[in-house]
Amino acid sequence: MEVGVFDHLDRGTVSLQEFYRARLELVQLYEQAGFYSYHVAEHHGSPIGMAPSPNVFFAAMAQRTRRLRFGPLVYVLPLYHPLRLIEEIAMLDHLSAGRMELGFGRGASPIESRSYGADPALRGEVYEEALELVLGGLTSERLTFHGKYYHFDDVPLVMKPLQRPIPPLWYGSHSPESAAFAARKGMQIVSLDGPGKTRTYTDRYREVWRASYGDAQPLPRLGLGRFIVVGSSDEAAMTLARRAYRRWYHSFYYLMREFPDPTWQHVHIRPPEFDQLRETGQGVAGSPATVSQFLIEHLAQAGCNYLLGQFAFGDLTLSEARKSLELFVIRVMPELQAAQAAGLLQPSAQAC
Repeated sequence: MEVGVFDHLDRGTVSLQEFYRARLELVQLYEQAGFYSYHVAEHHGSPIGMAPSPNVFFAAMAQRTRRLRFGPLVYVLPLYHPLRLIEEIAMLDHLSAGRMELGFGRGASPIESRSYGADPALRGEVYEEALELVLGGLTSERLTFHGKYYHFDDVPLVMKPLQRPIPPLWYGSHSPESAAFAARKGMQIVSLDGPGKTRTYTDRYREVWRASYGDAQPLPRLGLGRFIVVGSSDEAAMTLARRAYRRWYHSFYYLMREFPDPTWQHVHIRPPEFDQLRETGQGVAGSPATVSQFLIEHLAQAGCNYLLGQFAFGDLTLSEARKSLELFVIRVMPELQAAQAAGLLQPSAQAC
């Protein structure tokens, strides 16, 4: 069972300088633990995302790690100039010796789009055009493109990613339809929803994958994201999780409080308390035994073969996050591996 990390890089209570130092230290611990990849969200003008330029953070990561893969979940494509993004992806792939993973999206927040002068109503159209342009540009020697929003005439593309033809692709799935889209495109998926909903996505993904590629092509990673806090006891872990999650939740809904708009509902609705989050199946806090049982059950129910843990969030201190992570690595990961060996979980994914 492969394990990765999903991180908003949401603001805690320390200075930004200390915040980045602590996160980069955790990144090195993820690598030492043998995690597969580190996935970063992109947000703007909000304490939910202190990596508004994910590529700057990735450049720092690339120089502090050797094996851990990394990438955005997701690049908010309507806010990028496609040519610059093509070039920066290629740079990062070489700086990291071929460890980039790519995720693209239209962006969850219309408020963030407006702050960049982009029309939120056009996010879907701009995303689709930009995605075609970026994916094509990563494999082309020259860029000629004439769409509704972008126009390029015979632009030389001297930068190419190290991974050929392109780095692995990811897609955030929130419906069977989006899972089918990702399967047809050969993208790996991540779900942050409950196990029941997620199972409808992964079932549909497998169906479309087999129809598109047959059984000869190994199934990619189908990811399940969860808040995870491991403590010496259920009570100790829940105490930490409740406190930290309240801070995370306050940051998550920051823009909706600052700019109330009745026409916009958050795409990724979250309850205000961690106890409720656990009830929805989107987070777990407890002893190693409690967390192991929860994750094994949810991975099996969801039909996923890749776990993404959100181990650092809210006002968890570096020391608290380290202790939780150490317990997860020493006590929980072996249980996940044993469950997979016993056939209780989906087979490990193969590289795309």
